[in-house]
Amino acid sequence: MSQEIYRRIRENPKFQVFVKKRNNFSIIMSILMIIAYYGYILLIAFNKPFLATKLSDGGVTSIGIPIGLGVILFTIVITWIYVRRANSEFDTEAEAIIREGQK
Repeated sequence: MSQEIYRRIRENPKFQVFVKKRNNFSIIMSILMIIAYYGYILLIAFNKPFLATKLSDGGVTSIGIPIGLGVILFTIVITWIYVRRANSEFDTEAEAIIREGQK
């Protein structure tokens, strides 16, 4: 890509809006991921008795197992949401901005 095309793309107001929107979405998704992971780790560190609570009388499984599984499933879902939006909306907008800059 030539320097002139690069400059036109960087100066395009649509590009600046696109970058801001993409970065905001990434930050929100990252914060959600951090809350899920660190929340679970903090729960392990500071409330072991709660996590050790059995799901049923005489049962073997504690409440920590489904919560941990929930964190893993949450990670999969949030990744799917990000990839879906990146592959559709973000890719389409980026391609349009690049085409516009190459004119």
